Amino acid sequence: MNLFVDTNIDFIGKRKIGIVLSLLLILVGLISMVAHGGPRLGIDFLGGTLVQVKFEESVSSTDVRLAISTAGYGGAVIQQFGDDKEILIRILEAKGDTEAATLISQALTDYFTDNPYEIRRVEKVGPKIGEELRTKAVLAIFGAMLGIVIYITFRFEFKFAIGALIALAHDVLITLGIFSLLDIEITLAVIAAFLTIVGYSLNDTIVIYDRIRENIKAMRGESYEKIINTSINNSLARTVVTSMTTFMVVFILYIMGGQVISGFSFAMMLGVIVGTYSSIFIASPILIEWHERAAAKKSSEFVTSSTR
Repeated sequence: MNLFVDTNIDFIGKRKIGIVLSLLLILVGLISMVAHGGPRLGIDFLGGTLVQVKFEESVSSTDVRLAISTAGYGGAVIQQFGDDKEILIRILEAKGDTEAATLISQALTDYFTDNPYEIRRVEKVGPKIGEELRTKAVLAIFGAMLGIVIYITFRFEFKFAIGALIALAHDVLITLGIFSLLDIEITLAVIAAFLTIVGYSLNDTIVIYDRIRENIKAMRGESYEKIINTSINNSLARTVVTSMTTFMVVFILYIMGGQVISGFSFAMMLGVIVGTYSSIFIASPILIEWHERAAAKKSSEFVTSSTR
């Protein structure tokens, strides 16, 4: 599908603008995480109990808190889930974790005598399991990135691997920062989305890298900047079409998939946008910076040897 035929957009000429924008987004995200005391982790990683309750009539989180306070859970995290009839109750440090759901149910029954409800979901995670999941999630992301470095170094060159690695770290940091800014919870499903983002972004980057490798041979005598810019333009149609179709799928999933997978689909939407952007404005410009530094070092060594 040729949406872009013979394009000659100067992506590389605008690379500094792209890098500054990325640094600003990452900085804002990091400041937000520091202000919030880190990412907002779900009970998957912290341990505790989650109870999802569906009422027949609308309820407020204030009334729910008053109700469960009688059972000793006044400090629970309470939030609307979907509409104003559905509530999520999260207890991170519940006393008697095994009986938390029973005590909450009894407290709600006693308080909301004229508003019947049903408990739609109960999840329990022990603190030890939560800690293990947190460690494994971090190891999974770093393990994926290490494997990517080894693969790209073997298939291309080490400098290509570094460019891809920086782009992937960029994608994860920006997505994590936006989650922090919007105060969205990080769950196992969101970690799965982060790993998917890493794979998706890498796929885009590999396509451009492959074209760069071909054009280095086909465009001998041209500047390195022109070769990379041409390669990006050559791959533009494929990149845009793939990103658009993927985004439409995850957008529909976000709209119609319900609250349970909203975190996953939202992370994927961000990942598609940021991953496409980083393949063009982060991964490829890194190659130019690396090439220029290597050329400058080689020239300096040549001058030094000539003056001896």
